Amino acid sequence: MEFDHNIDEFILMALSEDIGTGDVTTNSCVPYASVSTGKFIAKQPGVICGMYVLSRVFRLLDMMRVRVVPQVEDGAFVNPGDIIAEISGPSRSILTGERTALNLLQHLSGITTKTAEAVKMVAGTNAKITDTRKILPGLRALDKYAVRCGGGSNHRFNLSDGVLIKDNHIAAAGGIAEAVSLARLHAPHTLKIEVETESLQQVAESLEAGADIIMLDNMSPEEMREAVKMIDGRALTEASGNIMGSRDLRTIAETGVDFISIGALTHSVTAFDISLKFK
Repeated sequence: MEFDHNIDEFILMALSEDIGTGDVTTNSCVPYASVSTGKFIAKQPGVICGMYVLSRVFRLLDMMRVRVVPQVEDGAFVNPGDIIAEISGPSRSILTGERTALNLLQHLSGITTKTAEAVKMVAGTNAKITDTRKILPGLRALDKYAVRCGGGSNHRFNLSDGVLIKDNHIAAAGGIAEAVSLARLHAPHTLKIEVETESLQQVAESLEAGADIIMLDNMSPEEMREAVKMIDGRALTEASGNIMGSRDLRTIAETGVDFISIGALTHSVTAFDISLKFK
């Protein structure tokens, strides 16, 4: 797992936010010379992600004195009671960094676990699970990495990565044909053009306009199936809209769509239950 310096900046910001002017509890009752060893333990079944971040939190907090030894790799399935990592070093440093490390490890593992569940649900179909940009600021690189660890794929990283013409773009441009035409004229030729559609009529308009990818937003499985048949391989297809909410993921996958984008992988994920226990 490789990230640029921005990840370190994010971790340092998270540590600063949590520590404030100092860990009053730890500094008050734990002797400076105290040394501890402990284990990060899974408390539920699922898939782990964030081992680099776990180590990096303590590396940035106390350069060389805290030692984190991972017992699993990112993407590994664990059961309740499994040891994820072992840690040793100054008790004060471990206790001060504990919550920041756990918050990130639990959050990323929650995303990876949910993604792996979605990938399993569509196994055997043509559909690939992908994320969205519905991610809290600062977490994008980490969250999208967690999706990949769960077997999913990434949608565009940011607004410069691709053209995605949504309902408000269509309204502002004056229609699908106009929006696609303007995108072809002004956007880099290396970028694909995707259009969000809400009806079969809009699917037909997007095809006519020459869209590379057609998003089928909040359509029924029957409408999606008809849209895939209509498109007939002339563009890639993407299902979206409250996926993994009230809609059946397997049924959507069986319509023949190429991608299923799921905002819930990142925007409302439940943290994976992990605890740190000192020996």
